[in-house]
Amino acid sequence: MSQHYSDESREEEIYSLPNVEVFYAAQGELGHNDDGDVYEAGFYFWYCFPGCMPDSEPNGPYDTEDAAIAAMREECSE
Repeated sequence: MSQHYSDESREEEIYSLPNVEVFYAAQGELGHNDDGDVYEAGFYFWYCFPGCMPDSEPNGPYDTEDAAIAAMREECSE
């Protein structure tokens, strides 16, 4: 699991924390989504401060960690 900033410019701020976790999950490891479907295997991201419970549902799956990070940053820029 890796932690990232949704806004890369905050990385330089002394008191800011990363607010997104990117991770790999095997098929079914995350349980079922709201539609009752099993989460597929792949890389996901969710909004979460270090040491805290996630603030969102898992977003994904993506083929690579870099693809998940790019999707997260694109979502945050909208």
